[in-house]
Amino acid sequence: MPNLVDEAICIRQWDWSETSQTVSLFCRHHGILRGLAKGARRERGSFSGGIDLLARGEIVAVTKPDRELQTLTQWTLLQIFRRPHDELEANLFALGMAELVHRFLPPEEPHERLFTALLASLDAIEDGERPAPEFLRFFIALMRETGHEPKLDVDGIPPARLAFDAAAGGIVDHAGHPNAWRMRPETATALALVARGEPPELCDPDAVDRANRLLAAYARALVGGEFGTLRLALEPRRRAR
Repeated sequence: MPNLVDEAICIRQWDWSETSQTVSLFCRHHGILRGLAKGARRERGSFSGGIDLLARGEIVAVTKPDRELQTLTQWTLLQIFRRPHDELEANLFALGMAELVHRFLPPEEPHERLFTALLASLDAIEDGERPAPEFLRFFIALMRETGHEPKLDVDGIPPARLAFDAAAGGIVDHAGHPNAWRMRPETATALALVARGEPPELCDPDAVDRANRLLAAYARALVGGEFGTLRLALEPRRRAR
């Protein structure tokens, strides 16, 4: 039974018993790993006192291909993101990123670039950046990495007819797609800028919020279900405006 050693971010966790946990970890080299950490909450153990949501650490596990839950044997805490624990907005957007990873990635499929993108966005939020632009940056990275990057070409489409069609996978002319979602030119510009690697902070904040809501609707269409954390993160912002 080989040992797996990897850097990981905890994207979900549940109490298994008073002293044990089940967790879903996004690993840099091994993708999503679901495992059981027996005795994780014991003060003197091999798990740094427990595996907290959104914490980054080094994990050691004994894996078997036929198991849904792998056996975790050690967790060494490397980083805690304080701001998502202390501020509601940062918390909701950070948990939204974790929820996207959980819903879009199958178990044990490596996505090292996406791990790097998630860590970069969490670091930026921790350093004081606005959560919404970092969320948009990560959202587009996730869509690209999972093969769902939207088509954002607006050439030949009059600004008044810009729309987004989930079935078509991107921006379309509303004249030919009457059921597509209408969108403002500023929203299309924000999406295109971030997709090109431009800093999302350069975009109008309202356009960033609309772009996040549009991608959330696209994600719901792709997975065929609701995202609880995304709804909490994005809808209150819409009501506040």
